[in-house]
Amino acid sequence: MLIFFKLLGSLALLMFGMKSMSDALQKMAGPQLRHVLGAMTTNRFTGMLTGTLVTASVQSSTATTVMTVSFVNAGLLTLAQAISVIMGANIGTTLTAWIMALGASFDISIVSYIGFFVGIILIYMKKHRYIGDFLFGLGLLLLGLTTLRMTGNEMDLGHNETVLGFFRSFDPDSFWTTLVFLLMGGVLTFCVQSSAAVMAITMLLCGSGAMPIYQGIALVLGENIGTTITSNLAALSANTQARRAALAHMFFNVFGVLWILVVFRWFIDGVVYVVDNFLGQANAPVQSRLNFTLAAFHTGFNVINASILIWFIPQIERFVCWVIKSKKVDEEEDFRLHFITAGFMKTPELSVLEAQKEIQSFSERMQRMFGMVQDLLNIGKSDRSDKSDKTDQQFSALFSRIEKYESISDNMELEIAKYLEQVSDAHLSDDTKAKIRAMLREISELESIGDACYNMARTINRKYQAKQDHFTEQQYSHLHQMMGLTENSLTQMNMLMGGRKESFDVNRTFNIENEINNFRNQLKAQNIIDINNHAYTYAEGTVYMDLISECEKLGDYVVNVVEARMGTRQREA
Repeated sequence: MLIFFKLLGSLALLMFGMKSMSDALQKMAGPQLRHVLGAMTTNRFTGMLTGTLVTASVQSSTATTVMTVSFVNAGLLTLAQAISVIMGANIGTTLTAWIMALGASFDISIVSYIGFFVGIILIYMKKHRYIGDFLFGLGLLLLGLTTLRMTGNEMDLGHNETVLGFFRSFDPDSFWTTLVFLLMGGVLTFCVQSSAAVMAITMLLCGSGAMPIYQGIALVLGENIGTTITSNLAALSANTQARRAALAHMFFNVFGVLWILVVFRWFIDGVVYVVDNFLGQANAPVQSRLNFTLAAFHTGFNVINASILIWFIPQIERFVCWVIKSKKVDEEEDFRLHFITAGFMKTPELSVLEAQKEIQSFSERMQRMFGMVQDLLNIGKSDRSDKSDKTDQQFSALFSRIEKYESISDNMELEIAKYLEQVSDAHLSDDTKAKIRAMLREISELESIGDACYNMARTINRKYQAKQDHFTEQQYSHLHQMMGLTENSLTQMNMLMGGRKESFDVNRTFNIENEINNFRNQLKAQNIIDINNHAYTYAEGTVYMDLISECEKLGDYVVNVVEARMGTRQREA
């Protein structure tokens, strides 16, 4: 039992070390990750290289793939770019196998202790704490490998008759045996959510002589399929493009497994020849030779598979688009978060990026809602004598749609805030904490914009249903002018939400707000004069100024959103 728990503990150290390394690197690169991926995926070859380097750095193809699917979901990567990155991720993940092979051949525990020592110093030096987290994770990874090797030697699986009997019960020359172990590898990888852990077990069994190399390689093939299930599960609640990217990942690995099964024995013999003659393992201990064979097979298989399929990315893209059709329903009329999704191995930086895209969608929706208010005012402008049942129906339908949008804005604020609260429970960088505070303020102000739009719609509706006299032409002209200024401020806000704040001129927003305030004051003074001159009734003037005042309030909310995004202090209204 002691040895068994040491085995489980060493695998836990290995997996936690990899996760710590992945989290630390993503925290360091989080704010720049979006722009790096966009710049380095200009064509299929740079995209594959990017996927390889990112995965080799974070030591997890699952993390890279889930990240890529999330970026597609957020519209930061095209489907073709994502497919090339995922191909590279399959190559990058093979570095883990080489680290394990070296760890089983040499005593690397001293490196892990150095990583712990330097890492803990950097962690307490807050400026470099993420580098410290990375080194500490590396130390845990190497310590896990060392403990796993020592535990494997203690277990002496090569002389355990029970274990040997289990593997002897399978015909080594049978094709069905290969399929059984392939399935076992896929199921194990899906259960533990780590192909590295299954690879470590495979090397332990093969290196001890308990499991034949052909069955071990079948397990490695199964790992390649099992790791695709995670990204597909992460994409279940995502948009169409993200689900297509996840399916492309599965297609890539399944295709590779299919062709390798045709040349299974010949390919392994070729790998053994390379390991013996080019890696100098012909006279090495059996454990080292078998571990290097597994690592070389894993790398060779993925490199060749990527070299074949990289020329067919457009065809793969068409295939996944054919399998997963686009939704034809109008998703704008339903409340659904389009970018925030549940997923495995999400880091706070990646979650914040998704929330930013969701807030951008929220902002665009509010501008559409204000456009509906303007349309509602125009429908209600027609003379009462010209109004027909059709006009009434149009007015009622548009007002009901605005009511629905107001309800959607309330729900979006609550759901995004709940998501950000969950993210804030994690260990965050100072930049990420500041972003979350700003985003909470943004969604509050955006919801206030929705309230202002709904208040205007209700005012217009009350006037329409009461069959009151219409505004004068001058009043309509002033309302349209004020709404035009408000529309401009919303446009500026959405330019900021969809772009980079470094290139945004915040003074334009402030200038528009000043125009709105001055125009409101001018109309307020003119309204008193017009009522005294009996240009319209006091009741008409009150309704008219209510609409003007709501536009001015909406402009203030827009400025608050812009200030929150830019990181400036809130100005006095």
